[in-house]
Amino acid sequence: MENNSIKKGRGRPSKFDPAASLETAMRLFWAHGYEGTSMADLTAAMGINKPSLYATFGSKESLFEKALEKYVSGPIAFVAAALNEPTAYRVVEKLLLESAEFLTAANSPHSCMVNMGALSCSKESEQIKNMLISRRQAFETALTARMQQAHDEGELEAGTNPATLAKYVATVHQGMSIQATSGASQESLLEVARTVLAHWPGKRAN
Repeated sequence: MENNSIKKGRGRPSKFDPAASLETAMRLFWAHGYEGTSMADLTAAMGINKPSLYATFGSKESLFEKALEKYVSGPIAFVAAALNEPTAYRVVEKLLLESAEFLTAANSPHSCMVNMGALSCSKESEQIKNMLISRRQAFETALTARMQQAHDEGELEAGTNPATLAKYVATVHQGMSIQATSGASQESLLEVARTVLAHWPGKRAN
């Protein structure tokens, strides 16, 4: 399966638009990771020179952070929204099923910017690596709290550890990102999600 990644160095826009440029940067980082995206790639695709990029967005690190915020509040907004589902089962159902569809969508990079953006960063990019680790940890903490709520409300089977369950779900979610990057099909990722849901340790009522 061909990975529909964003190609570097596409044609420049006729007029500089900060919002459109940030969208371009987000998709470059999403497709190629932080270190896989050079300043030359960014300026060529965004249609600006380095001084203009720095004046508008700050450093490359600052641009990545802004692009990450855009990514989290836009393309993967469903991840945070899943935590608001009425039951723990529905939380995981929305998270994993929509992730399978998102990670294999046409005309989008088959990867996750949060999970894959800095898996092999050098020491020079430690700040970016830590930023993404913090994002993943924050999500797992929020997921643990949601599983604890489900446990307290009697949704989960006796003996279920909410923190372990949350880590299990987060690990599957991150693994799906790696599988998608390696070319896994949407149906194969949906099957992974359905397997998790079929063995859910608790109530499945809406």
